[in-house]
Amino acid sequence: MLHHERLRPPTDDYTPDEWSLIEKAFHPEFAAQMESLFALGNGYLGMRGVPEEGEPNVQNGTFINGFYEEWPIVYSETAYGFARTGQTMLNVTDSKIIHLFVDDEPFTVLGANLRHYDRRLNLQAGTLDREVHWETPSSKLVRIRSRRLVSFRHRHVAAISYEVTLLNQAAPVVISSEMLRQNPKAHAADDDPRRAKMFSADVLRQRAGYVRDRRVVLAHGTERSRMIVACGIDHDLETECPHNYKATHADGFGQVAFSVAAEPGKPIHLTKYITYHTARIVDPEALCGRVEWTLDRTTGQGFAALLTEQEQYLRSFWQRSDVGVSNIVAERARLTTVEIQQAIRVNLFHIIQASARAEGTGVGAKGLTGQAYEGQYFWDTEVYLLPFLIYTSPRIAKNLLRFRYGMLDHARARARELGHRGALFPWRTINGEEASAYYAAGTAQYHINADIVYGLRKYVNATGDQEFLFECGAEMLVETARLWCSLGFFSPRKAGKFCINAVTGPDEYNTVVNNNTYTNLMARENLRYAANTVAFLKTEKPDILHALIRKTGLEAEEAEMWARAADNMYIPFEAATGIYPQDDGFLDREPWDFQNTPEERYPLLLFYHPLNIYRRQVIKQADVILAMFLLGHEFSLEAKRRNFAFYDPLTTGDSSLSSCIEAIVALEVGEFEKAVTYMRAALLMDLADVGGNVTDGCHIASMGGTWMALVYGFGGLRDYDGMLSFRPHRPPEARASLRFPLTFRGRSLHVEITPEATAYTMREGDELVIRHEDEVVTLTHGEPTAVRPIVRH
Repeated sequence: MLHHERLRPPTDDYTPDEWSLIEKAFHPEFAAQMESLFALGNGYLGMRGVPEEGEPNVQNGTFINGFYEEWPIVYSETAYGFARTGQTMLNVTDSKIIHLFVDDEPFTVLGANLRHYDRRLNLQAGTLDREVHWETPSSKLVRIRSRRLVSFRHRHVAAISYEVTLLNQAAPVVISSEMLRQNPKAHAADDDPRRAKMFSADVLRQRAGYVRDRRVVLAHGTERSRMIVACGIDHDLETECPHNYKATHADGFGQVAFSVAAEPGKPIHLTKYITYHTARIVDPEALCGRVEWTLDRTTGQGFAALLTEQEQYLRSFWQRSDVGVSNIVAERARLTTVEIQQAIRVNLFHIIQASARAEGTGVGAKGLTGQAYEGQYFWDTEVYLLPFLIYTSPRIAKNLLRFRYGMLDHARARARELGHRGALFPWRTINGEEASAYYAAGTAQYHINADIVYGLRKYVNATGDQEFLFECGAEMLVETARLWCSLGFFSPRKAGKFCINAVTGPDEYNTVVNNNTYTNLMARENLRYAANTVAFLKTEKPDILHALIRKTGLEAEEAEMWARAADNMYIPFEAATGIYPQDDGFLDREPWDFQNTPEERYPLLLFYHPLNIYRRQVIKQADVILAMFLLGHEFSLEAKRRNFAFYDPLTTGDSSLSSCIEAIVALEVGEFEKAVTYMRAALLMDLADVGGNVTDGCHIASMGGTWMALVYGFGGLRDYDGMLSFRPHRPPEARASLRFPLTFRGRSLHVEITPEATAYTMREGDELVIRHEDEVVTLTHGEPTAVRPIVRH
């Protein structure tokens, strides 16, 4: 159910384009939304899409993934085991500022007489480009062209090409390239728990700073987390006009100002090189030295080379990742083919911007487009983001799983604190420690353990990377399986079935419940995978098993216990109705009064006390429906139809994580019109601000869910047993086509679904066995293509 949907900016100034996001006029009312959508990043460094001049802005931001400050969580009434320390990703020194003065008049897009304006996010070049023609109060015409990039190849590097040309008259010009320490407070204080914490004072203190020629280097540090960020800028200026410059720095500020006697028709081209380095407990001067090395290399390389490398990186990315559509029926989708194609690519582009160089870190809920959710990492990564990365960029997927493995000691400590064996991964975190102050919707979401293992299993099945399973994954399997056996018990009141009580599933509107169906099903998968892996190691890799025993103290009978718990897992089911209750008590609750809940009272969490929500049948995000997708082999088609019909009307649009999953299951159960509606909402979650909060950053997990809705939904991909299986879903009399690539165990597969047939082409590799409908299909080097006619479901 979608209770509220906002529209994209209702103006012709946002022109659909398959490879760009275009803005043809500046609209202050959409500025915050566009700051998120026009953001650039590479997974390590992110910059919101504010103008180079720095103003106007709603939430200016420059972020380093994993650079945070700690703060004590204060409870008026505390209890044992509550999370004690929060973490917030900080808004660091802003180094992208370039102020322009012509005839001593400052340029800003707000209030300027703009004769021409064009800003676009270039999805093939990975740049934010802008061209404006400004008529000054003294009638001078000025053309300003800028191109900004955050490098994928060079993790610590960003750069800006900034060109100013006077078109009709001479005038003095000053271009002031600046760095400014940001106040790390959140944009506003309100009652929305999704927004970032406000600090009572600045938490970044300058530790070093100096000027050398056209270069400025500053270093700042935090007090509690003891982290240092050093940033530097350097410049090249090319012009035939006479010019000079002056460089200065002060506390939290650096500036290189170029004064030019500008002449008509003679461009003034400034290239600004930017770099950031971060470290913990390090000499600030030493970190500044690393900044200098990077700047030396980058200025020697030049902007053109950076741009070429950026284009090459993205060319490879799109070859592995692009999802293409054609011949969309606009009346049905309420979008043109170009609009849909643009939306798909914007979503995929922001995923790679959030994850490409996330090395030794996770991916925050907003990536690096905003500070909402404190920049922390959730289960979103494994369930919504990892499938896309596994099948398109497996190296990045492996990095993210290795990062989770690096949290294992923290997870062990957290489990001990809560009285459990094994390991309990944090619900939300940056540094590995639990940072959720609300245990009912945080720590109680034990399913995160199984979500991580689900992602691990999918990665190993899709890549064949058993080395990673043996090196890191097996240890995670042992500790997560131990947690489930410690948490649950064999209940005599449930005929000896294994029950798991006092947990919260994905749906945060029903908390601390007994036997959440999603949790129990996912825990069963976790336990089985752990038991099977230990059994495999025992017979096939005894040396690796012995090493695992040394690391974990694994005892012989543990794997038997895991298998017994899995085989006897209690799954709630009401035979009379065919419904899988979301938990033991869900069907006993009073249904929410949707009919008398006005549109403006969503999301419910901002307008109703949690107890008013918890005692009713209402769902924030897909729970049983999610289980029917992730573990679809556990449900019959009739069970999926019956349970989708029951849960869909109860599911609000309060979470960005629902629409994509509902689209997939709606297709599977034959609800095509609903699937199109949910697919549209997922595609436009940010472009149309469906949730009303894109101002705080893009919904990265929903973007990953968009890919799943296309590939798992319309493409009909399933991979439960480690084999690629396809059952494409097409509407009657449809003309639309869908095409997408997948990387599977070193092979490159291209799938194209047309109105008449589905074509599978192996573009790299010697042999690949897949399943189409119920037929096993073998692709070989000699016969790399197989075409099968469409079967109507």
